[in-house]
Amino acid sequence: MTHNAKRQLPAHVLCWSDSSVINRAALAAAFVGLAIVIARPVMAQQPDSEQTITALKPALSGSWGTLADQYTQVKQVIRATQASVAHIEARKPRPTAPRETPAARKAFVEEAGSGVLIRYRGRELVITNYHVIDGADLSDITLIIDDRLLKPIDLRHDRDTDLSVLMIEPNPGLTPALIGDSDQVEMGEFVLALGSPFGLSQSVSQGILSAKHRRDLELGPRGVRYQDFFQTDAAINPGNSGGPLVNLQGEVIAINSAIASNSGGSDGIGFSIPINMAMRVVSDLVDYGEVRRGHLGVTLDAGFNPQVAAARGWTFAHGALVAEVAPNSPAAQARISVGDVILEFDGKRVGNDSHLVTLVSLARIGARVPVVIFRDGKRETIDVLIQLKPTSAGNKKS
Repeated sequence: MTHNAKRQLPAHVLCWSDSSVINRAALAAAFVGLAIVIARPVMAQQPDSEQTITALKPALSGSWGTLADQYTQVKQVIRATQASVAHIEARKPRPTAPRETPAARKAFVEEAGSGVLIRYRGRELVITNYHVIDGADLSDITLIIDDRLLKPIDLRHDRDTDLSVLMIEPNPGLTPALIGDSDQVEMGEFVLALGSPFGLSQSVSQGILSAKHRRDLELGPRGVRYQDFFQTDAAINPGNSGGPLVNLQGEVIAINSAIASNSGGSDGIGFSIPINMAMRVVSDLVDYGEVRRGHLGVTLDAGFNPQVAAARGWTFAHGALVAEVAPNSPAAQARISVGDVILEFDGKRVGNDSHLVTLVSLARIGARVPVVIFRDGKRETIDVLIQLKPTSAGNKKS
């Protein structure tokens, strides 16, 4: 499928929210007269988080009481979730200039980021952003979880979603995070962002879910192909990348990834990967060692937008216009045709072409999904059998 043009945000600079030692040194220098030592974070002692979470969920299912009650519940969520937040340090080769000496080219930098401990198929894993550990050897990555210093034993990643999975040895007593359902999250919900901003581990900020389905953002030198971000005003700063965004039930609903900022720090616009999307990627990385992406077999019209739809007399302002159908593809077998507008895919409203690219890529191989199309002035629902995306399909096809 063909992407639309990337969204430009001229008032801000889109950047990753990981933290280098340069950033941390600048932070320390900004506080004259204060000594801030961030060589190794000190983790506070945590309560029995599994018991706290078990007791917490019924309490949060009812209506809120006084303001004091509300903050008591927030504090309970923080206590319950901190033990599953990972502080990550990665030693990476320093970017070099062409004229630097050979000795300078061998220099390394340490960058700090965050992660979240989960349990999948009976084993503990840490989810983080790929850009947090990009360029670091496995031996140069260190994790601190619940005051325990750990080394990963395996690493798997997916650059196209900016997600990585770090596997660790069995470690009795670790408390994995609760995983929520990001499809059920609504705008305006109260959220907490946990992680290591500027290397300051076990930090928490609060806010709301400001928006959903943020796409077409220019992120990093290679970009992120599959996007469907949450937006939050909870403070996300360099070092928060990979850490969890949680709701008031103590459930992880997203992985914090990037910010739009003039200052390089939080300007109230942060972007997080919905946890359902992240877990789809993680499950494939663990089960197959790579992400098995769905394939529809269409090329989309990158110029289709609400103005084009209105000019044709159509009343909808969303969807993806089919420009080409590959022979013998799932779309061809389902009789999808050139000129059809795909309005829904597997029960989800299609915003634009890049949204459909992401939805198809995350569909389970072998699943038969309903697709709503607009053809000849009326809507039709057809079933499509999702197949594995061919390696030769390239980045412009799905």
